[in-house]
Amino acid sequence: MNVAARALPTGATSIPRNIVLPLLVAAAVIGVVGCGFVGLAPNRLVSGRPVMLWNAAGAGFIAVLTACAATLLAVGFAAPRRALAYFAAAVAGTAIIIVIAAAGDAAAILSVGAPPAARISLGAGFWIVLSCAGLALIDALQRSDAAAVSRLIVAAVVAGAFVALARAGMFDALSLAREYTTRREVFAAAVLRHVVLVAASVGPALLIGVPLGLAALRRQRFEAPLFAVLNLLQTVPSIALFGLLIVPLSALTKAMPALAELGIGGVGPTPAIIALVLYALLPIARNTLAGIGGVSPAAIDAARGMGMTGRQVFWQVEVPLALPVLIAGLRIVTVQAIGLAVVAALIGAGGLGSFVFDGLGQYATDLVLLGALPAIFLALAVDFLLRLLAAALSRRYAA
Repeated sequence: MNVAARALPTGATSIPRNIVLPLLVAAAVIGVVGCGFVGLAPNRLVSGRPVMLWNAAGAGFIAVLTACAATLLAVGFAAPRRALAYFAAAVAGTAIIIVIAAAGDAAAILSVGAPPAARISLGAGFWIVLSCAGLALIDALQRSDAAAVSRLIVAAVVAGAFVALARAGMFDALSLAREYTTRREVFAAAVLRHVVLVAASVGPALLIGVPLGLAALRRQRFEAPLFAVLNLLQTVPSIALFGLLIVPLSALTKAMPALAELGIGGVGPTPAIIALVLYALLPIARNTLAGIGGVSPAAIDAARGMGMTGRQVFWQVEVPLALPVLIAGLRIVTVQAIGLAVVAALIGAGGLGSFVFDGLGQYATDLVLLGALPAIFLALAVDFLLRLLAAALSRRYAA
């Protein structure tokens, strides 16, 4: 047996059992070696010079990250076991926290002696390493087949660590934190407006899309023209659809001034919500058709044999069995609405998109991130929670 084989854990081979982890570790190493971990610029409008991880963060952070990478690499060659997958998840979660803390530490070190206008931003190396650690965590949780509660605990621990570091002032030197500090009063309002836009579009879309899907299921001749129209709506670019709604809504409020008093107009949240509802109809109707139509005929016949009425069969048999598919449609719609609501800021709808487009106009990357990152995290959180709900329902009704 050669030396390399002896160095592997018990049950390991020279061929990776989990090719994902070695690839992620390799990508992270390339990101650290080839890209700056943070960037140092003289002010917020000028591109900064990249600073490598070993020239910025403390030695302790680098040592822990190296240990995490080596451990994940070794796990990739070890025989697959559930306990080992849980261990890999813990290591990947630790790596996520350490990467974030290292960025704050690097900013604190570089800010010493720097002019007041200097800005320290997150570099490509940071995003590559963070993404690799996150993907490693997701891979480990999937291979461990962790229960919904376990996944929620992992997410809560990572989020709690981030909040604790932020409250401790770990990120104060980062320019992203400075952008937040100057807009602290309007940031919460922007997040709330974004959530309201999404909720105000997803709710009506469900009330319209579910009956449309049921109508297509019960009357098959209605299916082809319905989905032809809904597919056509999906092909219209979001900005174009927002623009197309401005003229008729402006004319409507001009003809009916009472609508303007209610806040309805050609610009603002009204055209944004209408457009988001139109975009949401296709996935909701299609998943309703697939979910209800996919219920086993044997289950329906058994329910009817028990003396259930058509309404009882629908609510007590078809809907519960179709819930995982219906929730999958809801997940797609909600994540889509969160992303499109960012674009809606172009027509005065507000929300997190206002930071994105303000940053683009000022060539301020960190201001763009101030709007983009919360929208991304919001979409990931919704996707994560609805996936867990769908998986829990699938296991419940499969049992």
